[in-house]
Amino acid sequence: MKRKIYWNMCLVALFSMVVATLVTTWLFCRDLQEQMQLAVRTEVRYLESAVEVSGKEYLAHLASRGDGNNINRITWIGEDGTVLYDSYADSESLENHRDRPEVVSAFQTGAGESVRISDTLAEQTYYYARKLTDGTIIRVASTTSSGLATMVHTVPWMIVMAVVIFGVTMVLAELQTKRIVDPINRLDPKNPQAEQVYDELAPLVRRLEKQKETIREQMETLREKQEEFTAITENMREGFIVVDSKADVISYNSSAVRILGVDMEKNGNGNINVLSLNRSNSFRQVVDEALAGQRCEQNLDLNGRHYQIIANPVAESENRWGAVVVILDVTEQQNREGLRREFTANVSHELKTPLTSISGYAEIMKNGLVPAADMGRFSEKIYVEAQRLITLVGDIIKLSRLDEGNVELEKGPVDLYQIASEVVKRMGDMANKAGVAIDIKGSPAVVSGAAQLLDEMIFNICENAVKYNKPGGLVHVTVVKEKGHPTVTVEDTGIGIPEEDKERIFERFYRVDKSHSKQIGGTGLGLSIVKHGAIYHQAKVEMESRLGEGTRIRLVF
Repeated sequence: MKRKIYWNMCLVALFSMVVATLVTTWLFCRDLQEQMQLAVRTEVRYLESAVEVSGKEYLAHLASRGDGNNINRITWIGEDGTVLYDSYADSESLENHRDRPEVVSAFQTGAGESVRISDTLAEQTYYYARKLTDGTIIRVASTTSSGLATMVHTVPWMIVMAVVIFGVTMVLAELQTKRIVDPINRLDPKNPQAEQVYDELAPLVRRLEKQKETIREQMETLREKQEEFTAITENMREGFIVVDSKADVISYNSSAVRILGVDMEKNGNGNINVLSLNRSNSFRQVVDEALAGQRCEQNLDLNGRHYQIIANPVAESENRWGAVVVILDVTEQQNREGLRREFTANVSHELKTPLTSISGYAEIMKNGLVPAADMGRFSEKIYVEAQRLITLVGDIIKLSRLDEGNVELEKGPVDLYQIASEVVKRMGDMANKAGVAIDIKGSPAVVSGAAQLLDEMIFNICENAVKYNKPGGLVHVTVVKEKGHPTVTVEDTGIGIPEEDKERIFERFYRVDKSHSKQIGGTGLGLSIVKHGAIYHQAKVEMESRLGEGTRIRLVF
């Protein structure tokens, strides 16, 4: 802009100088012509008066002075157009002047004038004629340089003057340009203020200020959205990776790095190809298909866990695709699926066993193969298996309702010590048969709950403590308040639980020692009911066990 202003100022100055020179020269030439014409007309009036008085003697006197050829040309013309006198030439050698424009006009109006240019355009002659009283014409002619010739003669001086003026103009233009541009250069783009610049630039600066504020607001919005996006992706358990059409990583979250087990810092700030993060066929396939514009899902096993990889294409342009890769941890889902299959198999097995027994005994009785003396024993067997089946179905229904939170039990104040005491009494015969001693100690501890469910929870824990104990073993039941929390503790000296089974003993139908469990019976749902009953009462189940030494289970309300 500075150069443009500078050269524009120089060109304007040059153009102004040329126009001014031409106009001045034209005005000067016109002024000289007017003065010359005025002098010629004045001289004609003097000659007119002199000739009217003295006639040809005055003209002869002019010729005798010897200066007639150095001043203006004087011509005296008769009524018929013949030249009676000429100060520059012999009158007899001159042709008739009757047809000259100034002469024609003088004969008609009493005065006439004309201007004739030389063939070379270098000179012009002004003729002025007046008619005398005797009918003759007195004419004076003055020859001067033409306007074009005058301008041509002034060209060298004009060039010299133009060079000098243009040089001075360039210096002044440079200084003036700096002076004009300086306020603009000093304008702070980060903080433009309209009052600091020219009035002509104030609207632009105001628009810049408004645009800057708009950009600031947009940047703030983008920053907030980026922070929200980062907060969301960084707090996702799922891995999240965005790649461009070249499979280079654009964005990722920490979960993706953790799942894939890579160190992104080792890759520096350069482009990272997503396929370098995991080179398995499954990972490569989902990325390739997504970049080809197709959604793809694959499973991937890493570090003992199961993941589902979902890649969705994202259009960068008409024929170019990027991709968003999401890595989901489906370990728990697959484990639950496995548990579901195991539960289905266990339910089928647990239902099939009593049903098979009932069907077998009934078939024998139907065919009359049972003596009358044994009918009671066979009927008892059918009754026992039917009761076992009813108990199993009841426990399954109860667990289902506890899972759904749809248990219709009346809640009220319940003394845990009283319930535990009744359970211990009921367990007396079973404990004696197993050769196990069971006792209770503690103090009243009242909670708000369902008495029937609490009774079943404590009974299931005590029953397991007796069943999985050793002959001559002990079962201690304690009910106390610990730090304001009612607590029921059942501790035995039984076979204990292996470390690898501790996480699963509360699962449905899960048995630590399956051969021993078959001998002692049971549905395998007792501890599952304890777990869900504790959830129903917002209680906590704590378990400690050592293999061969015993187990301690606590219900903390």
